[in-house]
Amino acid sequence: MRDVLETVLTWEYPADASLSHWLRAHPKLGVRDRAELAEAVYDILRNLRRYRQFGESGVGHAVRRLAILGLYNTGNAEAVKAVLTPPEQEWLARVTSIDLDTLPPAVRDSLPDWLDERLALLPDAQPLRESLNQQADLDLRVNPMKAERDEMLAALVKGMPQHNPRPTPYSPWGIRMSGRPPLNRWPQFEHGLIEVQDEGSQLLAALVAPKRGEMVIDFCAGAGGKTLLLGALMRSTGRLYAFDVSAARLARGKPRLARSGLSNVVPVAIDGENDVRVKRLAGKAQRVLVDAPCSGMGTLRRNPDLKWRQSVQALHELCALQKRILESAARCVAPGGRLIYATCSLLPEENEEQVRAFLARHPEFVQRDAGEILAARAPDLTLDGPFLKLRPDVHGTDGFFAAVLERVKPASGKGGAEAAAGVAAAAEAEAVIEAASATASEAVNEDTLDGDTAGVEPDATPDEAAPVADAGEQPDTPPRDV
Repeated sequence: MRDVLETVLTWEYPADASLSHWLRAHPKLGVRDRAELAEAVYDILRNLRRYRQFGESGVGHAVRRLAILGLYNTGNAEAVKAVLTPPEQEWLARVTSIDLDTLPPAVRDSLPDWLDERLALLPDAQPLRESLNQQADLDLRVNPMKAERDEMLAALVKGMPQHNPRPTPYSPWGIRMSGRPPLNRWPQFEHGLIEVQDEGSQLLAALVAPKRGEMVIDFCAGAGGKTLLLGALMRSTGRLYAFDVSAARLARGKPRLARSGLSNVVPVAIDGENDVRVKRLAGKAQRVLVDAPCSGMGTLRRNPDLKWRQSVQALHELCALQKRILESAARCVAPGGRLIYATCSLLPEENEEQVRAFLARHPEFVQRDAGEILAARAPDLTLDGPFLKLRPDVHGTDGFFAAVLERVKPASGKGGAEAAAGVAAAAEAEAVIEAASATASEAVNEDTLDGDTAGVEPDATPDEAAPVADAGEQPDTPPRDV
């Protein structure tokens, strides 16, 4: 336990990648031991600041004291106490009797100061803070191309009743389950009838509201969770470009795409927001989704290490990146088309402030009301204002934000030329992009793809781990297979 904790607490890689790498290096550990170890590690990450303060009064190695608290809180408390020395037993009894309400809020809720200060400014902050330290349920999404929710729900209720399968309250495609169901052994999962996807991410696809035959761009596609739902909503017609700067992330989505039954998705690994293949689509897309790289502060239930791996400096850098991506993506939107900006963050500087600044720079765009767009597919969802804002304490989803920006006229100073690009020019641009995509796909190491089994993305090794800034992909990440 001390060994794996020391590895995770270097913050060199995401916790799930470090943990998975360590577990693969210790294959003799039994299934139960692996599960208990993983639960204890994540409990420590959720409560790290409080545990560290408690540990200051103890004896022995500091990491051992963290391990004691994590195992005590998640496992057999009596068994943990039985292996402690008398001084450790006395220390544990003392710190576990502390009234948490007497602690400073940032210590009680185990938040870094920079995040504590920002969350405190949000409405009803305390329930939100508490919810971010709770474990998330598992959300699934049926594939609208292959299955109906009622059918899949009935099968899950029959096969896994102990996980309490039930419909998600807002998404018409979602199923919520408790615990850690063994979905990788479920035939419907293997055959692409169902996917792991947070309900908030499902609602984001509904907000994009793509239509049959349209050209749609998923600008930060990652492993493709939202891309698959967008393609299904288009009924596998039109053209759906899945852009990402990481060829490895796109490759991890390739088996999921194959199982989905979609034929309208074109994955493209780009060099950045100014890639020439992006520029060739200027003014041509009816929908452009930017699920931007962000701090991921809305996903702390699943990724508690993010609050320790992020910083104010990283936040500032992410905001600058978001601005650049928005500027590039906006150029792809046709007149009458929509740019959907989204994050899995709760922080205004990544959300509302980013959108308002964009609108101030771009009078050719106007904001549309997210609630009105979602009313048909999510009638029970009530929003306060024009944004889609989801919170774990209110909606049971990860924290999500989205805004819909419609292009009502060509960009200032460019006249109508950009918007009126002919069919021949559009076809030429698509041909160039698809040729480049095909070349990139052939270069993907198929051995990497073979590791992806049963619809669940393989655990990332430290060598493959995504950078912190790619937190926007986390809502689609399946539960750790330990």
